[in-house]
Amino acid sequence: MARPLIGITTYVVPAKWSYWDLEAALVPAAYVQAVEQAGGRALLVPPADDAVDETLDGLDGLVFSGGADLDPELYGQEAHEETFGTVRARDDAELALLTGALARDMPVLAICRGSQVLNVARGGDLVQHLPDVVGDEKHKHDPPGVFADHDVDLVPGSRVQRLLGDRAPVKSHHHQGFGKLGEGLRESARADDGTIEAVEDTAQRFTVGVLWHPEAGEDFALFQGLVDEARRYAEERR
Repeated sequence: MARPLIGITTYVVPAKWSYWDLEAALVPAAYVQAVEQAGGRALLVPPADDAVDETLDGLDGLVFSGGADLDPELYGQEAHEETFGTVRARDDAELALLTGALARDMPVLAICRGSQVLNVARGGDLVQHLPDVVGDEKHKHDPPGVFADHDVDLVPGSRVQRLLGDRAPVKSHHHQGFGKLGEGLRESARADDGTIEAVEDTAQRFTVGVLWHPEAGEDFALFQGLVDEARRYAEERR
């Protein structure tokens, strides 16, 4: 049986390798490895402002990867002084891709920035700098470039709880969080400081957004859940 094809959204950023110093479409290899370990076949999906249906026609599921902050204009706010790195072209492309995927009931796992794209796509907004709310930066390691470790409590009966159990260790690297939750989304995990760490849409076959980075951990249950649903989605399409 063919493995389900899982698209992973990419960054487009300056990068260096070998003799080259060029703009590149890339994503950390851990995303690819997690999809492959779960039994899927990974396909990198760079931002594009058209051909959403053409892209989705070739996929069985999607991972929305991490990255820079979203443009606050998308959810009706002025930029906080700590909001940085926004790339509106990527924001617009991923919002269109996610909206199209949800309309098809395609399985989606949205990670860190990806979960924020999910919330904004559904009409929610974001807390632009969590330390203003929780009083510290435990969700983002200092210095940057290293994941922070903490635990989350999973909401009983949620899909995330069924996959991970009642409490799970996670690796995070974010300074923004969920504000108002978007239409159809419900919280499915919280950190000890009360921060919502995961959301899901129970009306969809698999729409899960987590603020942490499951690809960086040792438990790939969320990827397994995505790939299993993507396999069913592919079989139904055939």
